Amino acid sequence: MKPLAAVLWLMLLALPADAAQCRNETHRDNTYVICEVDLTTERLELFLADDNGDVYGHFGTLDATLKQQGLSLGFATNAGMYHEDRHPVGHYVENGVEVQRVIPNAGPGNFGLLPNGVLCLRDGRADVIETLRFLEQAPDCRSATQSGPMLVIDGALHPRFLPDSTSRYIRNGVGTTQDGKRAVFAISDTVVTFHEFGTLFRDHLKLPNALYFDGNISRMRAPDLGRSGTGFTTLGPIIGVVETAQ
Repeated sequence: MKPLAAVLWLMLLALPADAAQCRNETHRDNTYVICEVDLTTERLELFLADDNGDVYGHFGTLDATLKQQGLSLGFATNAGMYHEDRHPVGHYVENGVEVQRVIPNAGPGNFGLLPNGVLCLRDGRADVIETLRFLEQAPDCRSATQSGPMLVIDGALHPRFLPDSTSRYIRNGVGTTQDGKRAVFAISDTVVTFHEFGTLFRDHLKLPNALYFDGNISRMRAPDLGRSGTGFTTLGPIIGVVETAQ
């Protein structure tokens, strides 16, 4: 990857003062933390490992590294499934450097429950794009992370989601607006089904496309809600808003 210090210095030069807005909301008797990022005024970044190749793994570790550069981590959450060594299962690009290629085929587990998708970050916008469409369009993403399954595809729930499912977990994910100017992240406070989680993005948040990140390991950092997101589990890819240190 590009040296982290150089990338962070470029961030610092054009970093806005705004911070992601997080709130607690209820949908169909389930409670969630929702964090909205305005891509036109905020800097949303993906992080995996430092310049030595050591995986950050925790929000606090990443925040400490950022503070050495005069920056800090605001809102953050885990951003996709990973192997035991914490490296991503699917496509992963960080600041123009590809770590893992796109995985287009079906497979075991939630990641392989097609259609899955990619969150693509570009300057001033973020887009959740279904994987095969992503391959066709080949967008020039500054950073990207692939996960699955898709929660909402062009306004429709994933076709495999069942209203009467008994599979319930803590779940987190992201949806984006049609114009790419807003990315909305959510994590459930209690265990929910895929169907319930998908309807949060489709019916409550009114987002045309949304992507599942992960289940029980999921955590969210929301400083304005007093939520640190600390935990014993070491995470893989992390996505968060970078701010100037206070």
